[in-house]
Amino acid sequence: MPRTRIKICGITREDDARSAAHLGADAVGLVFHEASDRCVTPEQAARIAAVLPPFVTTVGLFVDADEQRIRDLIRQVPLDCLQFHGEETPEDCARFERPWYKAVRMHPEVELKAEAQRFSAARGLLVDAWMAGVPGGTGTTFDWQRVPPDLPLPVILAGGLMPDNVRAAVSAVQPWAVDVSGGVEERDTQGRPVRGCKSAEAMADFIRGVQGE
Repeated sequence: MPRTRIKICGITREDDARSAAHLGADAVGLVFHEASDRCVTPEQAARIAAVLPPFVTTVGLFVDADEQRIRDLIRQVPLDCLQFHGEETPEDCARFERPWYKAVRMHPEVELKAEAQRFSAARGLLVDAWMAGVPGGTGTTFDWQRVPPDLPLPVILAGGLMPDNVRAAVSAVQPWAVDVSGGVEERDTQGRPVRGCKSAEAMADFIRGVQGE
């Protein structure tokens, strides 16, 4: 089984990006969806990207964004890969001369093999929990058995992953990569995640969990 890659998504602070990279993350995600509490400006994103060492992938996350806005951001921020998390068509995703992958929310009627065929030009499929009206970041899991083992695209597993369940998730799905956001964020006095503010301790625990340590 190949090593499971790790993406820390929803980075909003330069220090968190540095910590993620030095702890062993393979990629960081920058959210450009204005309705999200983790959304960053182009200026923020450029500063975050600038502190990353070599071989850490910078991913830009978009939700049904205007084509020109995406092109403007690509000019301002050195994005290595694009993640589309809305209702984009394969043609929408493929027009930016960047590697890309498509998020699929696991609605009860979703068939992943059909989605993999539809988005066959993608570098992978990110499978996430479904919640009505919420494009991502739900903090909930889904039935991992719904991910077929013979999917023809690499699987990026998301949805409610945390340090205490990611080992079981990796064992059940054997994904190419895992994607975490809220599960590694700092907590307020009531135990709620502080959106966009990552905890170095939680990131370290999560990465150890993925690695089976």
